[in-house]
Amino acid sequence: MEEALQIEAARRDPAQFRPLYEKYYSTIFRFVYRRVDDKELTADLTSQVFLQALMHLPRYEVRAVPFSAWLYRIATNEVLQFFRKQNRVGVVRQVMIGEELVSELHEEGEEKERLVERLALTLEKLSEQEVQLIELRFYEQMSFRDIGYTLRITENNAKVRTYRLLEKMKKYMLGLS
Repeated sequence: MEEALQIEAARRDPAQFRPLYEKYYSTIFRFVYRRVDDKELTADLTSQVFLQALMHLPRYEVRAVPFSAWLYRIATNEVLQFFRKQNRVGVVRQVMIGEELVSELHEEGEEKERLVERLALTLEKLSEQEVQLIELRFYEQMSFRDIGYTLRITENNAKVRTYRLLEKMKKYMLGLS
């Protein structure tokens, strides 16, 4: 509820956007950095994300999705727009592996170090969109609803894609053991 009040205050007075900026800056910065692997560029793109958010704040609907999911969508768009302009393919950094993902893929009796090693090799085989889905679910710990909103797909589609991707990863990892 406090966030909704902050959003309303920022709509009336752009100077009131600061608490939202401070709350989400580092999260969005890390999200962008994992895609571009350049701190200066990340700072520029992250600033652009917040500029876009401030400019389009009147269109944001508080009840539709969390503010953070809205920012992730803007960040995704900014990164994609940058890569399109540059005719570059995004750098996919190794995902910071969350405990939930490790436990999801863990086989009985397997050492975690070996699992993390195989997981890193598996992530290299995935498309950028697949890695993004894994990051949103297991590193950012987003709900399927928020993932759907961020990726412009339905909540159900986000679930299906995630579980299919996990199965694909398990099959690939079995081939590495």
